[in-house]
Amino acid sequence: MEISLKGRTAIITGGSKGIGFAIATRFANSGADVAILARGREAMDEAVKAIKATAKGKIVGVQADVGTADGIQHAYDETMKAFGRVDIVVNNAGTSRNGAFEKLTDDIMQRDLEDKLFAAIRLIRLVSPQMKERRWGRIINVLNIGAKAPRGGSAPTSISRAAGMALTKALSHEFAPHNVLVNAMLVGLIEADQHVQSAKRTNTPLAEYYKVREKEIPLGRIGKAEEFANLACFLASDAGSYITGTATNVDGGRSPVV
Repeated sequence: MEISLKGRTAIITGGSKGIGFAIATRFANSGADVAILARGREAMDEAVKAIKATAKGKIVGVQADVGTADGIQHAYDETMKAFGRVDIVVNNAGTSRNGAFEKLTDDIMQRDLEDKLFAAIRLIRLVSPQMKERRWGRIINVLNIGAKAPRGGSAPTSISRAAGMALTKALSHEFAPHNVLVNAMLVGLIEADQHVQSAKRTNTPLAEYYKVREKEIPLGRIGKAEEFANLACFLASDAGSYITGTATNVDGGRSPVV
C-alpha cells in the first residue's frame, strides 16, 4: 500500500536515532514535512542530513530537552516557525530504565515521568488546539509492551509507559469528536541505539546480545525499526482514519497480552 502524507507536518521526539529516526524517514519519504527533536546536536544534524537524502518533504532538526516544559515549548515554537502548523505528533522520546524497586528513588521516578509522560502531555497540550480547529490530527504515543504486562524489576519505565497508555485511551475519547485520533504503539524488541548501548555496558557483542533475546520472540528475530515505522505511517495517514484508542503491540508476538 502506498501511503501519502503530502501536505502534513509532523513532530517526532527522539527523532535522531533508532525508532524515531526510522519513523521520521518513513514520514518524509511519504511526503510529510518533519521536525525531529533530539538533545544531541551532532546526532540530530547527522539524522537531518540522512533523511533529506530521500525526503519528499522538508526536514528540520530542533535541539531540545523534551523532559522539561521549556524544552517542549522551544521545540513547538521552532516547528511552528519552520512550518506554521502541526498535524501529526509522535511521542517517542525516552530510554528504557529498569531495576529493583528498592533502588527506585524519587528522583529516578520523577525523571522518567518527565521524559516520557509529561513530555507527551505538554506537547499534546500545545498542538491539540490547532488539530481540533482543523478537524484533523494524529497523535501516536510510542510505549513498550511492559505497559500492558509489566515484569518484576521493570520500574520506572513500565510505570511511566502504563500511564502513557491510560493517557492515550482518555484522549482518544476526548478528541474523537474533533477527528483527532490518538493511538499507542508498543515496542517489543526492536533494533535501536539503546540496545547497542546495553550491549556495550555488558561488554557483549551486539549479535550475541540480540541472539539471546531472540529466544523470547515467537517470530524468532529482533524487529527492524523500519517495520515499526511502517505501522506509524499508516496510523498517521488518512488510511488509518477509523483507528483510535488502540495500543498495538509491535513485538513479533513477544507480549503475553494482546
